[in-house]
Amino acid sequence: MSIRPRHLAVPLTLALLASGLGGCGTINEKLADGLGDYIPQWLGGLPADAPPRPGTVKYDEFMRERDKKRLEPAEAQKDEAAASSASSLDPVH
Repeated sequence: MSIRPRHLAVPLTLALLASGLGGCGTINEKLADGLGDYIPQWLGGLPADAPPRPGTVKYDEFMRERDKKRLEPAEAQKDEAAASSASSLDPVH
């Protein structure tokens, strides 16, 4: 029984497809880190109030601001929360 090109085509095609799918996993892993920031929220991207990614300058500033707010007295935080929630509420008719 001789090997015909037609018999080699099926395993070769399957091997090519398997290696192509294996490459997609590594490419998507690298692209997902950066592209997630540019997808709009309505399409499933990050919300507007999401904290910045660790390792960036904005993240360091965010953490310093968060620590500063954490060390403030509780009364000052309650006053700020009450003022911001009262101004953002619209009347219900």
